[in-house]
Amino acid sequence: MPAPLLFVVSGLTQYLGAALAVGVFGTIAAASVAWLRVAVAAVVLVLWQRPWRSRWRLADLRTAAVFGVVLAVMNVAFYVAIDHLPLGTAVSLEFLGPVAVAAVTGRGWRDRVGIAVAAAGVVLLAGVSLDTGPDAVVGLVAISVAAACWAAYILLGRRVARAANGGIRGLSVAMVAGAVVLGPLLAGGAGPVLHDGRLAALVIAIAVCSSVVPYALEQVVLRTVRPATFAVLLAMLPATAAVVGAVLLQQVPHGLEVVGLLLVSGAIVLTGLDRDAPPTDEAPPPA
Repeated sequence: MPAPLLFVVSGLTQYLGAALAVGVFGTIAAASVAWLRVAVAAVVLVLWQRPWRSRWRLADLRTAAVFGVVLAVMNVAFYVAIDHLPLGTAVSLEFLGPVAVAAVTGRGWRDRVGIAVAAAGVVLLAGVSLDTGPDAVVGLVAISVAAACWAAYILLGRRVARAANGGIRGLSVAMVAGAVVLGPLLAGGAGPVLHDGRLAALVIAIAVCSSVVPYALEQVVLRTVRPATFAVLLAMLPATAAVVGAVLLQQVPHGLEVVGLLLVSGAIVLTGLDRDAPPTDEAPPPA
């Protein structure tokens, strides 16, 4: 399946989960919802992948653990942000992380031009003007942390994807590490899930839609494309976020979003023309 199509599926499921999460914020704090998402996804992935059946190198375990903590912090910061900002705006601002990765790791003119066009499209896809109240400031700080973590997620995620026991199996270990590290800070706010079956079902749906499906698909893509190409493909996510936000949260975007969508599409086509083989400096080590 082509990488852009994988990203469409990933984006739709990821922000469907985010839209569901917004409805839970009134019962459970946003940060605790994010931790529950990571913890439940860790359980699902471990039961699916059974990582204990593989022989692990210490270096691979260490990389997966750091990746998992970064991923968990990214999720927590993002959920805090969308509790204070519109979904499409938050995702668009978070895209600064991938922009930085593409700017640093891009190898040719297509990467540079592609990320510039994609960034312009993402700005237009925001479709919302920010205020400067205390609520917006909290959201901006949180989304800045999420953007930095997203940049680290791309670089570390590719290393996990290309490791001997990497890919989705490495992702399962990473999710466990993230859930364990942040658990002492955030697990206490997750109590209502234990007494409400409907709420527990919603949390499971959020974890599957926002973590299991998209991150598993991204591991497949990260194994085959360069970080700069991956960063440009991530521009598809703000588009899907804007659609989900408009349909499910009534956060109707401005008309310029159409222009933004065209720019993002053009950037993806432009970088897709780069047929150079991915670098081999991070090839999987021998088993």
